[in-house]
This record gives sequence, structure tokens and C-alpha cells, in this order.
Amino acid sequence: MITRILFSCVCFFLTLVANAQLNPGELDSKLTKAQKILGGDVVALIYKDGKIAYKKKIGEGFDEKTQVAIGGSSRWLTTALVLQFIDEGKLTLDTKVADILPIYAKYGKKYITIRHCLSDLTGIEDKKGNIAENSRFNSLEELVNDYPKKEIRANAGTDFWYGSIGINIAARVIEIIGKKGFEQLIAQKLTKPLGMKATIFSPENNKCVNPAGGALSTANDYMMFLSMILNKGMFNGKQILSANAIEELKKIQMTSNMVAYAPKDAEKLAFGLGGNILSKDADEKATTIGCPNFGALWPFVDFCNNYACIIFPKDILADSRKDFYTIFKQTIDSQLNSTCN
Repeated sequence: MITRILFSCVCFFLTLVANAQLNPGELDSKLTKAQKILGGDVVALIYKDGKIAYKKKIGEGFDEKTQVAIGGSSRWLTTALVLQFIDEGKLTLDTKVADILPIYAKYGKKYITIRHCLSDLTGIEDKKGNIAENSRFNSLEELVNDYPKKEIRANAGTDFWYGSIGINIAARVIEIIGKKGFEQLIAQKLTKPLGMKATIFSPENNKCVNPAGGALSTANDYMMFLSMILNKGMFNGKQILSANAIEELKKIQMTSNMVAYAPKDAEKLAFGLGGNILSKDADEKATTIGCPNFGALWPFVDFCNNYACIIFPKDILADSRKDFYTIFKQTIDSQLNSTCN
């Protein structure tokens, strides 16, 4: 009798989980109530079980196909491109930048690695919130060759400073290895294979491209990128990133005592390659990762609950609206009967 009861309980639980579905009305209500604080125009998408399971757009003349600037969420796209070169064996996360760019050794910065670059651990002096320095230079080469002339704030790998320096260095390295410009490489190897037709890195005034914060994209396009990450690097039957590369995205690259500067709403978040570790389990393994631009755009992938989501406002705002992201995600997880930490 006890065995039969236990079996029935297990079956009931499995049925409950299998039948867990999203409640669009509740999610719509959360989004509508937050419309003003999200800037008035916003789209939310949830991808689960191989399809868009939820879509809501609020505002006039703005939807999932509208192309806008995505700021710091560009970082994940550039990181993925670098990881593709690593998948191909053309460099490693521990490749020293100075091996490709000798000017870094000349100025005493020979210990900086690609891992340091993608994790904001270069130790090079930077300014808070500085992601627009590119406009002063005519090319990524000029910009990145100027970085080693800056002071060293700390030894590479010991000091976290959220900014654009590391991502831009890594982008320049792959320009040299790939023998093409960054814009051509990311279109050829990442955005085109993913069908991200409206995603481009367009330099202002034909100046230097900004791999760390200069992309234009749409909610639809970025969701295709997120679905690839959720599906262990696969998209439409093609391996865009290796499963090992996806695992690298999930690894924490720093500790809280290493943080010299992070955006206010990121001060308590762990960082991985290019993006954030948004939640982790008791064993410190990432369960949710994302790459918010800290201007209210929140793209994230929840591996424990097996879904991807993007909260995509029309404008880059002055605050990240982390409280709304937290509430919206908790609502999704509750509807899915989540047992994740």
C-alpha cells in the first residue's frame, strides 16, 4: 500500500511539472503595471520547449521587430564570437594578449589573457561607466593600441572593473587572427548563421566600432541568440558554439572581494565571461546567466527551468530596473512550479 501511495505521489508530481504552463494574463499584468518605469515602450519574450511561449508588447510603434541600441548587452555577442575562435583552436582563454598584440608587452601588460579581457579583469585604469570612448578613434586598432599606454590599476586577474576595455581588446585580437574587421567577422560567423538580420554593430560617424556596447538589435534577434545558448550552442540543427563554450559562460570568473567597480545593480552579482551569473545553486554552479545592459534591458537564460527570456525596452534608461526583472522572473518560475534555488 505504501509503495502504491509513493508511486501515485511521484506520478502526480511529474504530471504537475509536465503540465506547468505560463499564465499570460498574470505576466501581462506585471508588465503593464511596470510600463511607466520601463520607459513606456517594452517587449517581453519567453522561449521554452523550442518555441516562443510568451510574447507581450506595450507601447505605440514598438514591437519585437523594432531595432534599437542595446548598449552593454552587446558584450555577450562579442564574447560568443571570441568563443567561436576558441572552439576552432585559434586561441584559448589563457592566450596572452601580448602574444597577438606586442604593444601590450612593451608597456608592461604582458600577463593579460583573453579570459581577463572577457571577465573585466585586465587591471587597466578605466573610468566608471565608460563605454563610449570609441568615438575618439578611427578604428578598433587605434583604440586598442591606446589602452596599454594607460596606467595599471591592479595586477591582471585580481581586480574587477566593469567596462569596455577588455571586451574591445578581445575583439581586436580576433580581427588579427581572423584577418577581417570585427563587423564582418561577427556578421559572418554569428549573426548571419543565427538569422539575426536586424543586428549590426554600426560605428557612429564612421568612427571606431564598439564591440562592448555598440550593437543595434531587436527582441526577436536577441532571442534567437538566447535560444542558442539554452540549447547548448545549437541553432536550427547547426552547432554555433560548442557545449564546452556554453559551460564556460556559466563559470564564475571573480569573487566579491575583487570588485573595484560595478554598476549599482550589479554590485551583488557574480560575473562570468561577458555577462552575469544571475543565480546559482548550493554548489556555486550557475543556474541562470544573462547580459543586462543595466539600462533596463534584461536578456537571460535559466538552465534549471529550461527557458530563455528577454525584457526589451525601446530606450536605454538611467537605471536597470532590477526590481522588476526580479519580480518578473519570480512570476515565471512560480508558474513553472520551479524547484530551483
